[in-house]
Amino acid sequence: MEGSDIWEELKMKHTAFAAVSAVALSVAGMAQAEPQAEVLHWWTSGGEAKSVAVLQEEFAENGGTWTDMPVAGGGGDAAMTALRARVLAGNAPTAVQLKGPAIQEWYEEGVLADISSVAEAQGWADVLPASIANHMKCEGTWCAAPVNVHRVDWIWANAEVLEANGIEMPTTWEEFNAAAETLQAAGITPLAHGGQAWQDATVFETVVLGLGGPEFFQSALVDLDTEALTSDTMKAVFDQMRTLRGYVDDNFSGRDWNLATAMVMNGEAAFQIMGDWAKGEFLAAGKVPGEDFLCASTPGDGFLYNVDSFAMFEVDGDDKRAGQELLAELIVGQNFQKVFNLNKGSIPARTDVSLDEFDSCAVTSSEDMAASSESGSLLPSYAHGMALRGAQAGAITDVVTAHFNSDMSSDEAVQMLADAVANSM
Repeated sequence: MEGSDIWEELKMKHTAFAAVSAVALSVAGMAQAEPQAEVLHWWTSGGEAKSVAVLQEEFAENGGTWTDMPVAGGGGDAAMTALRARVLAGNAPTAVQLKGPAIQEWYEEGVLADISSVAEAQGWADVLPASIANHMKCEGTWCAAPVNVHRVDWIWANAEVLEANGIEMPTTWEEFNAAAETLQAAGITPLAHGGQAWQDATVFETVVLGLGGPEFFQSALVDLDTEALTSDTMKAVFDQMRTLRGYVDDNFSGRDWNLATAMVMNGEAAFQIMGDWAKGEFLAAGKVPGEDFLCASTPGDGFLYNVDSFAMFEVDGDDKRAGQELLAELIVGQNFQKVFNLNKGSIPARTDVSLDEFDSCAVTSSEDMAASSESGSLLPSYAHGMALRGAQAGAITDVVTAHFNSDMSSDEAVQMLADAVANSM
C-alpha cells in the first residue's frame, strides 16, 4: 500500500464504521430502500467481463441498481490507486474487489462495513473452507464475500501445436525446457508471456513451488525466511527464470495477460503459465478443453490459490447499505457461485456447489485443492495478494522483474531479494 502519510490522512477522515443494520433481503425489505451499488473491480477482459455481467444481471433481477466502475491494468494495481483516491475524498464505492491481506489493511483504517448479518443468516461458515473464510473475516466479523477460488499454478497449451511437434504436457521443469527447445527449433514461440510485473511474479512463484516444494514455498514466500531467500534452491529458481526468459518472444514487454492467452489460442505460442482465469478466455472464444487446449498444473506438488472477493466499504444511505447486503447474499449464493465460475474459469468458493456442469480442468482443480488441503500443500499466492502485505510482496516482485529484464546473476538476485525483503519490513 501507499506510505504512512496516506494512511494517516485516512485515519483522520474516517472512524470505524458501526455494524450495518440488518436489512431484510425479502421483496418487502427491498421496498424500504432500493438497493444501490457502485462496484469497483478490474475485470475487463472477455472472460472476466462476461463473468461480472452475471452479477450485474442478478443484482438487477433482485431490484437493485448497479453502477459499474471497471478499472483496467496492472492486475488490480490501477484499481487500488483509484480506490485510495475515492476513500481519501470521503466517497468510497459501495463494494470493491479486494483480497487477502489488503482486506485487513483497509479494515485497520476503519473504512470497511460489517456484513456478518448476511453471513450468519446464509450460513457461510458451514459452506466455505476454513482457510478461505479466514480471509473474509476482520477480527471475527465478516467484512468480505468470496467469489471463487482460482488456481494460479497452471500451464495452458495449444493442443494442435503440441501434437504437431510430438510434445506431451510437461510434468517436470526439465521436460518443459526440453519441449521449449524443440518448439524454438521449429520456429514457434514456446512461452506466451506479458512483460508486466505481476505476470513475472506469477511465473516466479510457480517455479519456487515446483523446484522447492510446499515447505520451501512457505518458508520463502510466506514466512520470508532469510535462509530460504538466499538458498541454493532460490538460486536454482532464478536460473530457471533466466531459462524461461529465453523462451518468450521479443515483443513481450507490457503485453496484457489475455493477449498472451490469445497467442496460445491462435497457435502463435505453445504454452502460457497463468492462473485459471486464462481458461475463461479460451471458453469465451468457444475453445474446448482437452481438444483445442490442454491444462496441467505447473511441475511440482502443491496448489497456489487466489481468492477473488468483494469487501464492503463504509457508505451513507439505506439504499447503499441495502445494496451491500444484497450483493453479499448474491455473491455467495449457490446460483452465482456456479454461473460466475463457469464463465470465469475458476471453481466455487462454496463446497456444496455441484461440479457436474464444469469442465475437466475445473474438476481437476477442485480435486487437487481437496488433496492439497489434506496434505498441507494448499498455499496462498504471493503474486496475487493472498500471502503477503503490499510492501513485502512489492519488494519481491521488484527483484523478480529486475532479474527477468536484465543479465543479473542468480547470486546477485538472491542477495538483492533478501535485502529488499529486509528493507520492506
